Amino acid sequence: MIADTAAVNAVPVDTSTILPIAVVQIPQAIDTLVAMSGPVVTEEQIVEALRPVEDPELHRSIVDLGMVRGVSILGNGVVGILIALTVPGCPLKAEIEKRVSDAATQLDGVESIDLEFTVMSDEDRENLRKTLHGDAGASAGQGQAHGHAEGRVVPFAKNDSKTRPLLISSGKGGVGKSTVTTNLAVALAAQGYSVGIIDADIYGYSIPRMLGTDRDPVAIDEMLIPPEMYGVRAISIGYFVPAGEAVIWRGPMLHKALEQFLTDVFWDEPDFLLIDMPPGTGDIALSLSQYLPRGEVFVVTTPQPAAQKVAAMSAAMAEKVNLPVRGIIENMSWFVGDDGKKYEIFGSGGGQALADQVGVPLIGQLPLVPALREGGDDGKPITAVDPESESAKIFHEMARQIAVDMKPKKIYSPQPKII
Repeated sequence: MIADTAAVNAVPVDTSTILPIAVVQIPQAIDTLVAMSGPVVTEEQIVEALRPVEDPELHRSIVDLGMVRGVSILGNGVVGILIALTVPGCPLKAEIEKRVSDAATQLDGVESIDLEFTVMSDEDRENLRKTLHGDAGASAGQGQAHGHAEGRVVPFAKNDSKTRPLLISSGKGGVGKSTVTTNLAVALAAQGYSVGIIDADIYGYSIPRMLGTDRDPVAIDEMLIPPEMYGVRAISIGYFVPAGEAVIWRGPMLHKALEQFLTDVFWDEPDFLLIDMPPGTGDIALSLSQYLPRGEVFVVTTPQPAAQKVAAMSAAMAEKVNLPVRGIIENMSWFVGDDGKKYEIFGSGGGQALADQVGVPLIGQLPLVPALREGGDDGKPITAVDPESESAKIFHEMARQIAVDMKPKKIYSPQPKII
């Protein structure tokens, strides 16, 4: 056996036939190993992948906000990411986690992420507030302070503001003003506009319930981030008092609350800011006319002649303080019975009579339907949950009229032109 083996080993081997095979096979092996290990991702690529991710409340890139504090490549397709939340106990932490994970794992070479959270320091939050909202004291004393030395400039009062303040008013309570405000805001948001609501009905606040917001505003330094639902941001005194507790304030406290709603809340220049006015012609209505000289008034009434007469007073006050009344909205116009017939249980013609008296259009008539009331009670506006309903279609048409047909023709310029 040994001799035979030696004989075999003694046979000459032509290496020229082996070398070309090795030359071909080695690169193939390398390519196979690279393919198995997957593409190599860099920290810079991870950061750029996270740049489109927005903070759910601030609607800004988490990269630009300085929330991405660290990125590391851990190997085997795992990436480590450190995110700084704006406040402890951030209510939208889970949503941020989902957005970050979805964005990072879309990159080739990233199989999963090891996500950790920290919290911004007080200095971080102060700098963030200054970046987004400006210096709290920079405009102190320049606005309508009404006895408050810290009165700041109301951004929506500036001529170059892109925001249209819509003041939804009524002469008396119980005509559905807050229901109209909520559903009109949701309709505008559904049409692609950025929208906010200020619940200025301090004594009879109802917007938090009607909009269905399930969390309170978040404070970042001296800036309030309003909760958002159905694409609509909202602020209300209802977020700051225990449920069911009455607000017993005198005039100066009311004015201060409104001033803070307008100046301390991060509205981020919405296209529309709807103000749910208190009924009647009291101090709040007067203050808002001074805070929002560019406001547009829409009066809500019912077909009932008595309600129309009272609503006329609200329209008259608006004209006295130089706020234009742009339109009339008639609520509870009719009820459709089981027999399919319309019953005008509150009479007819009140909305049109008021529109004719003021010289503005009647932009919409809303039927009396249980679903509209139930949506307000349950925090599910009919415009959002049943967009094909008759009421929702009317709200959408009113929103279109306000946004398009009734868009102010005057173009505001930050600086006057010298000719």
